[in-house]
Parts: sequence; structure tokens; C-alpha cells
Amino acid sequence: MALAAAGRFPRTRRRFNNASRSIDRVGEQALFFARAIGHAPRALMHYPRETLRLIAEISMGTGALAVIGGTVVIVGFLTLFTGGTIAVQGYSSLGNIGVEALTGFFAAFINVRIAAPVIAGIGLAATIGAGSTAQLGAMRVSEEIDALEVMAVPSVPYLVSTRVMAGMIAIVPLYSLAVIASFIASRFATVVLYNQSGGVYDHYFSTFLIPTDILWSFAQAIVMAIAIMLIHTYYGFTASGGPVGVGVAVGNAVRSSLIAVVTVTLLISLAVYGGAGSFNLSG
Repeated sequence: MALAAAGRFPRTRRRFNNASRSIDRVGEQALFFARAIGHAPRALMHYPRETLRLIAEISMGTGALAVIGGTVVIVGFLTLFTGGTIAVQGYSSLGNIGVEALTGFFAAFINVRIAAPVIAGIGLAATIGAGSTAQLGAMRVSEEIDALEVMAVPSVPYLVSTRVMAGMIAIVPLYSLAVIASFIASRFATVVLYNQSGGVYDHYFSTFLIPTDILWSFAQAIVMAIAIMLIHTYYGFTASGGPVGVGVAVGNAVRSSLIAVVTVTLLISLAVYGGAGSFNLSG
């Protein structure tokens, strides 16, 4: 009945075909992600030198970009200015109700749970994610990946799994820098620019900074890094259509990874803080 109706109505047939292609694409991505993660131990065992090279490239950049364009610099500056913005907005908003002394609480609460993970994820997607898509896409359209397969070099472990592992390892020091930069910027803006007492800021900051929140924040950053690298390597690995196709793949990958960053933040926040946020503000 459904097939007969689809034959009589072309628009309905197109909708069925589009839905079928979407389901096939989701299944293809899931299989690719499973292969990439499954080959991760093999990548570490057989290609440690390539993994170390990718960790260095992800962290510091290559060539001229190592000075101003490495992920360390970009993520550090992003979270630095984010922490300053949180302090400025927090001090102004809390000052309207006469409790600007709680700016330290604001910085400890917002930076760790929301701002630093999201901004770091956006920085990762725009740097190492987009770079990985462009590299793999260029290799695909120039048939370098096919050449690897001809030489009996497994392309998924060598090109994809190594990048996923490199991103997961490199995110730990990168995110440490991001969190520290956000803390420094928040304190500088509050104490130096707004002349609040350093003791008052430090008291409320240390009181409301929960160590377990920092651990969950690092876990969230690691999950984000894995999701970003899987998405970007998939789009780069399956790119087609020449240089234009590589550009389209980069755009699609960045859009998908930004959605993944926000989704991971939402799901982890609901899982960790949804029932009981382990936070009490009382006199």
C-alpha cells in the first residue's frame, strides 16, 4: 500500500527516499565511529610515532601557525576573554542588587560548569577539527587514501584512529590551560579593573569552587574532543567532489561538531547536575 501510494505521489516518494538516505547515512556514520574507536588500541601499538606527531601538531600547530595559530593559543585566548566577560557581567549584574562580593562565586560556578567547556569545544572544532577534515579531505580527493590501501596500510587505524587518540590525549593539557586562563581573567577583571578586595574574591571563589565539578568538567572536555574528532574525521574521510567538496565537508563537519558540543554539555549537565547540583547558597 505504501509503495503504491508512493508511486502515485512523486512528492511522497521523494520524502521516503530522503528519509531512507538519512537513515543510511546515520548507520554509515555509526559504523565508521565504531571502527575508529575499535582500532584505537591498534593505532597506539603500531603507529605511536604518528600519534605523537599528531599530538604535537594539534597542540602547537605547524609551520608559521605554530606562533599564532596553534590550538593552545586559540583556546587559551578564547577562554581568557570568556572569563573576563563573565567577571564583567557578573560584577555589573550582582552590583545591581548589592551583592557584587559574590562575583568570585559567579566565576567559580559558571566557568567550570558551562563557559570553559563550551568555549574550549568551539575552539577545538574550529582548529583541530576543521584541520583534520581538510587534511583527510585533501588526501581523499587526491587519492592518497586509496594509495595507502593499495600499499596494505589500513587507512582507518593510520589516519582516523590516530587522530582520535591524539585529540583525546591533547585535550587534557589544553583544557587545563583553558580553565586556568578563565580563572585568571575573572580574577583580574574583578580585582584590578573593578577594585574589589582580593581577599573577598578569593574567599567566595574558593568556597564555591567544588573539586568534583572540575573533574566532571574535564570528563566533559574529553567526551567533546572524542565526538569532535570522530565527526571531523568522518567528513574528511568521506569527502568527494574535488576542492569544492573538501570545503563543503569542512563546513558540514564544523556545523555538526558545534551541535555535538552543545548536546554533550546538555546531557552531561542533566546527568551530573540535573537531580542535585551539589550547590547550596545560604546565609
